[in-house]
Amino acid sequence: MFGGGGGGLNPRKMKQMMEQMGIDLEDIDAEEVVIKTPEEELVFDDAEVQRMDAQGQQTYQIVGEPATRERGGDGDGESDAGGDAESSAADAEIPQADVDIVAQRAGVDEETARQALEETDGDLAAAVASLE
Repeated sequence: MFGGGGGGLNPRKMKQMMEQMGIDLEDIDAEEVVIKTPEEELVFDDAEVQRMDAQGQQTYQIVGEPATRERGGDGDGESDAGGDAESSAADAEIPQADVDIVAQRAGVDEETARQALEETDGDLAAAVASLE
């Protein structure tokens, strides 16, 4: 990543420098990583995943070769599994990541967070504000 040859830093020195700058690296034992785009899904099996925490931001690095799957015309194919048609439609509109963010920021359960997001048409800031 930082070039070949003998001029690179050794991993121990690199880790020490990152710790001094307040950067924390953590390996994540991920079984699968899925990246969804409007046209396709990139599915990484057995990928190496690292999370870097620096200055309050989390950055994820994925190393591996993804398999590509085309996405269906109805969005993501998993939201229709289980539940009644009304809750499935609502689940498809509000991403789980948004529900998790609102639940964490407002200190409420997922169901309450989802309801707040539905009431604010998916506006994260408005949903959090309505719960505080």
